[in-house]
Amino acid sequence: MRIDKFLNSTNILKRRSIAQDMCDSGVVYINDKAVKSAKEVKVGDIIKLVYLTGSKSYEVLALPTTKTIPKSTSHLYIKELGENNA
Repeated sequence: MRIDKFLNSTNILKRRSIAQDMCDSGVVYINDKAVKSAKEVKVGDIIKLVYLTGSKSYEVLALPTTKTIPKSTSHLYIKELGENNA
């Protein structure tokens, strides 16, 4: 699954267009490498989003099979690893 679709379907980001813009701006990392929106996500990858005020990291536990999942089931697909403040 593409990183932009993954961020949207797991409710990390509200819109896929926002995910694409963040990837194009170079603030989305998979396993400490900046990625474009078409990068494929695999189980076990560490996703890091860098914001102006800090960063958030997530571990991919599973890939969703549908376009969107309920927020109540997000914990089955991602594990939040923590937040670093800049």
